[in-house]
Amino acid sequence: MQLDIETFSNRSGGNSFYKAVSHPVAARLAAQLIDRLSGVRRVAIYDPLGFAAGFDALHDLRRLPLAGVFVQDVTAVGRPVLGYAAQPVTELAAAEADCVLVAAFDADRLAAQIRHLIPARAEIASFDSLRLPDELLTNRRTYLDPLNFATNFAFFRDAGGLHTRLVTANYWSGYGAREVALALILFDAEGRVLAEWREAAPPGLGAIVLDSRAIRARFGLPAFTGQLFLHVVGAAGHDIVKYALDTFADDDAAGAATLSCTHDANSWPADFYAGLPAPDEGERVTLWVQNSHPCAIPAGAIGLNLMGDGTLLRLERPIAPFASYPLDIAELLPRARWPQQIELRAGKYMVRPRYEVTRAARRRIAHVNVERTDLAPDPRIAELGSLMGKGFLLPAPVLPPEAWRSILLPTPMATTQRRLPIAALLYDAAGDEVARHDFGALERFRSLALSADEMLGSKELAGGWGHIELVYDFAAGNEADGWLHALFRYEARHGGHAAETSFGAHIFNTALTYKSEPQSYAGRPPGLSTRLFLRLGASPFDTFCHLIYPASTPWHAASATDLVLHDRAGREVARRRVAIPCSGSLFWRYSEMFDAAERGDAGADAYIIVRDTTCRLFGYHGLLGPSTSFSLDHMFGF
Repeated sequence: MQLDIETFSNRSGGNSFYKAVSHPVAARLAAQLIDRLSGVRRVAIYDPLGFAAGFDALHDLRRLPLAGVFVQDVTAVGRPVLGYAAQPVTELAAAEADCVLVAAFDADRLAAQIRHLIPARAEIASFDSLRLPDELLTNRRTYLDPLNFATNFAFFRDAGGLHTRLVTANYWSGYGAREVALALILFDAEGRVLAEWREAAPPGLGAIVLDSRAIRARFGLPAFTGQLFLHVVGAAGHDIVKYALDTFADDDAAGAATLSCTHDANSWPADFYAGLPAPDEGERVTLWVQNSHPCAIPAGAIGLNLMGDGTLLRLERPIAPFASYPLDIAELLPRARWPQQIELRAGKYMVRPRYEVTRAARRRIAHVNVERTDLAPDPRIAELGSLMGKGFLLPAPVLPPEAWRSILLPTPMATTQRRLPIAALLYDAAGDEVARHDFGALERFRSLALSADEMLGSKELAGGWGHIELVYDFAAGNEADGWLHALFRYEARHGGHAAETSFGAHIFNTALTYKSEPQSYAGRPPGLSTRLFLRLGASPFDTFCHLIYPASTPWHAASATDLVLHDRAGREVARRRVAIPCSGSLFWRYSEMFDAAERGDAGADAYIIVRDTTCRLFGYHGLLGPSTSFSLDHMFGF
């Protein structure tokens, strides 16, 4: 029951055509086109680029009175398309169509090539009638340029005393963008448009802040829980829209009950997601099923199963276009309990979904991750050990143990992963390995949570904090594919608040490369430098940051890391240089790193860029409430 659409390929990247026909503005125009052509006597589809099936999955071309489907590529002749065997376009004249729909954008040249095959009285239509208005385009000459579709979704809520605040920066300006704007559409839980507007981004590297309270007041909106669609116009360098999203409450000591953060949704819907935790005792886990498309999710198209168990339980209700539905996973899996984890069969209907965990009045939000369907074990990863050292590794903080418990849960993240031969290494702040845990070859169905407390035993953690690296253990097997993931949960020892985040492994800080690793945000790998965005919380929240210097092979003895404080307009206010030992980490707070005068000069909506030209750091950020509340997620770079 999955959508027959091509979204993202790990070989070729994102599919701009998918973005073009799923865009909410284009969806309105598509509905008009389908309604108009439904009244034509006979419609022939000319599909020279193979786009017809993907369009049909979202907009139902089969409603039209079709006279056949015609193709240009002779190898496509005879293939089923929209229920018809594809015919060569040279047979188009025999269809006696009253309209020929060219299933392509920028279609004038394609239509001209076959004009002699089309009856003189026949109308010629194309997907160009779905084009976004010019004011929404970055490159008006090439419609399917990825930069025309720098779009994303955000979970967005302002209801019941709960609020959301999205923060990013105009990082496109660093790639040469001049005038950048955001076209925004806010959907409610039913998929209805609550507001649609445009905001100019600040010039230079200025901050972009979207606060649900301000938006609700600006448009006089009722309480809402839904999705915010973001379209960046004028982008350069990146067609990916990245952000940090804070959820907080206006009760219980300014957020003691609710404080959480998550980051950008992966804007490409997938067949499978994983890393959804089952509820612990006294918890409720809600999966936010948020439809990212202009077509409904049919009843039964979304399903859950315990990891390693093929018994699929389906959500037997439809979800309207762009609507949101809170699915209590206990509805489908009432006996699932932490540390069990759940696999989501999403059918390509959702971009990376959020889940919300509530315990009494406290709540936290995190996201699941894309589960790959195209991977197989790669024996070369084990063979490269002598050259790549630890190779792929996944770093995560061990927060100061006197205040927090730090917990690791390995999560299978490819449908082909049957055994994970892994180990956890614990490092102190100075980069010394102080403990190791061998999981062995962890079976897919086995969910084992490991705490830093268990690893440390009676040992002290020198420096007051540290980090864990999840690595492959080739003594336990060689079933490695480089797509190693885990969920990291943090629990306050006092007060009961918790936070969690998840991520995947990379190769860090080695001059050698393997399959585009070490990853680079710009240019060819290896990526050996750092530019991370740290949003700063508004009063009464303080901000903390945990920077980790992971290294697959020995690298520079210490980092040369600048923490650069900017005001909202992007002006540099102050900076600090810090040195982090190789394989070590640094835990710091905004209120302690910069003095009161500097913080005052930076003002509201300030942010920090973590910059290092000598090594690649991995960072986590969070907010500290006035009592025991806190949040945590990994940072994004650009």
